[in-house]
Amino acid sequence: MPTLPPAKIGVPVSEIDTPALIVDLDALTRNLEMMATLVRRFGVRLRPHAKTHKSPIIAARQIALGAVGVCCQKVSEAEALIAGGVGDVLVSNEIVGARKIARLAHLARQARIGVCIDQADAIPLLADAAERAGSQIDVLIEVDVGARRCGVAPGRAAGQLAAQIGRSAHLRFAGLQAYHGAAQHFRSPDERRSAIDAAKAGVIETVRHLADAGLACETITGAGTGTFEIEGRSNIWNEVQPGSYVFMDRDYAKNTLADSAAAFDHALFVLATVMSTALPDQAVVDAGHKALSNDSGFPAVWQRPDIGYHRPSDEHGVLTLADGAPRLAWGEKVLLIPGHCDPTVNLYDWYVGVRGLGTPAAHVEALWPIPARGAVT
Repeated sequence: MPTLPPAKIGVPVSEIDTPALIVDLDALTRNLEMMATLVRRFGVRLRPHAKTHKSPIIAARQIALGAVGVCCQKVSEAEALIAGGVGDVLVSNEIVGARKIARLAHLARQARIGVCIDQADAIPLLADAAERAGSQIDVLIEVDVGARRCGVAPGRAAGQLAAQIGRSAHLRFAGLQAYHGAAQHFRSPDERRSAIDAAKAGVIETVRHLADAGLACETITGAGTGTFEIEGRSNIWNEVQPGSYVFMDRDYAKNTLADSAAAFDHALFVLATVMSTALPDQAVVDAGHKALSNDSGFPAVWQRPDIGYHRPSDEHGVLTLADGAPRLAWGEKVLLIPGHCDPTVNLYDWYVGVRGLGTPAAHVEALWPIPARGAVT
């Protein structure tokens, strides 16, 4: 059952119950507008990844700025987004299981739906489900461009799958999914560029085999927050799928940017309260593993580089103060920058949208539910 929102519209930040998921509305707007501007400049389509924010409200803002739709990873995420008014969703993932495939086919009666495959077994199941639902599903072939996770090897195999897709009246071969997930977190610009150059070679080879088979490739999609500028300028990818740019977590902030690269702002925080100052060199806050995902490292304390976050347990996080750092008071609130935004968002029912964060006038302006939170099927 969803929880009640942790604040009321209009209250100052000091009155927000904690832990709470805070969105800096000013930073969010800057990030959304910057991405939309860059993608228009590159001349490619923007299909942002909604697995980051899980919110039809944020998706609607992205679409209003020019995105063609969104992508997500789960059928249940797509259901929540479409119920919230999104009309074009790519499930940029392989879907397995008769029940999930039937749900996907049903969604395709309500919105434009795409899905990825990397083996022939999925094709008759998708075709049969779409026929029973009276719908049509766009099918993209995922190509392994270096992540070594899902995807067919670049080259001939994609042409064989595309030909099979084309034999169904209820499926449409829509192009290639060419996403190098690991490259998003390669720290140096040269590492990221080298990885995407190798991916580009695989995509070119695959498109050539499709052309030899008489098959047009309408869409080549992929890219993330760490590499979208490389794919966007490649003249190969014609659609990009960045997600984390809306919030920018601590892990992405560790990437070294090229001189001309876009720098997005931190817009997502977990607000925590100091619950104990029993030891003189530390403070304990009410945000531990259940409030933050620590798979990509611990959070940073916003605007306090002299404080470190350590030793989280279920309900506690320990803040250690550098020598000479001002002590934190019992009941004081701190903003934590999550190490990984996507799974942190998945822990909450509500976004608390704050205007003027970091100023004396900071206040709650919006409360947005997160309907795709917990959508794992």
